[in-house]
Amino acid sequence: MGALQMHFKQTIFTLLLLMLSAMNTAMAATNTSQKILVWGDSLSAAYGIPVDKGWVNLMRQKLGEGYKITNASISGETTQGGLTRLPAALKRYQPDIIIIELGANDGLRGIPPTVTKRNLKKMIEKAKQNNIKVLLLGMKIPPNYGIAYSKQFEKVFAELAKNYKLPFVPFFMEDIVGKLNLFQEDELHPTAEAQPFLLKKVMTLLKDVSSA
Repeated sequence: MGALQMHFKQTIFTLLLLMLSAMNTAMAATNTSQKILVWGDSLSAAYGIPVDKGWVNLMRQKLGEGYKITNASISGETTQGGLTRLPAALKRYQPDIIIIELGANDGLRGIPPTVTKRNLKKMIEKAKQNNIKVLLLGMKIPPNYGIAYSKQFEKVFAELAKNYKLPFVPFFMEDIVGKLNLFQEDELHPTAEAQPFLLKKVMTLLKDVSSA
């Protein structure tokens, strides 16, 4: 009985060690995974296409288990709406990185660029106050809004990126503009086939942001 009891105790001890090792591995994976919050509008919400075809989901597949990605983008969202929602979202998701893709709807509605800039500025500052790294995706608007307005609108993103030293994509949709086959019938929203081009813009900077 003594030998049998000793063998039993050794078996239990080994099982306990294995369980502790597995728990430590799981905890380490959880602690080292980076949380990304995508904060955008219809361009990031996969408007008009299957959600799994959107660039955010493609990014999730590409990055794998080392990243936890939350897509809190809302179609039609403006910078004012994004600013209003942001504090609660930061508290809930506690991201390490936030990808801000907002402003297009401000431009389409003719909202003064000074308002757009102020809202984006406050969002960037809220993120930085919480030690969250920011990636800013810039936008442009159709020329029919007037040259002066278009230039002021574009400067918003460039100036914020410079002032806050942010990794910055000047024009998120640059690689698909003018290619009607990559847009839906409204000629505003990208198709599923366009999503890899949008993802490429993000991935060019995300590696630098996540490792910084």
